[in-house]
Amino acid sequence: MNPISSTTTTNTDSNHSDTLPLAVVGAHLSGFPLNPDLLALGATLQTTTKTSPNYKLYALPKTNANNPSKPGLARCHPSDSQPGSSIEIEIWALPLSGAGAFLKTIPSPLGLGTIETCDGEWVKGFICEPYGIVGARDVSEFGGWRAYTKASWVR
Repeated sequence: MNPISSTTTTNTDSNHSDTLPLAVVGAHLSGFPLNPDLLALGATLQTTTKTSPNYKLYALPKTNANNPSKPGLARCHPSDSQPGSSIEIEIWALPLSGAGAFLKTIPSPLGLGTIETCDGEWVKGFICEPYGIVGARDVSEFGGWRAYTKASWVR
């Protein structure tokens, strides 16, 4: 397990009025199979950080052998008996001009919602509908999809 210990800023361009800060947690991470989709739309990596410690990460079942493995990020309810974890995320600046095209590529049970970072900020990002995590493996102990795939050779 090798969770990120602090926020790493990659691009500090301060003019982001025409972009959407987008948190990615799995197959769109740098170096992963769907990252070229972000790059093709002109997205730029802004920072690598973690969620607040209120989330769980699940390895979702593959729906198609040709698609990459994907995780599902779920926010824990305060009444949950199991505590959440801080999960590695990358925040990308996605040009608003490409946001619609990007949204069309997101399959169920994934979607975009609002995610709390370890710094208390809220950003749009990948989340998973509750039905998608039923029976899925909780991989939160790895601290993120990158560490999980490295440990289990999943991509």
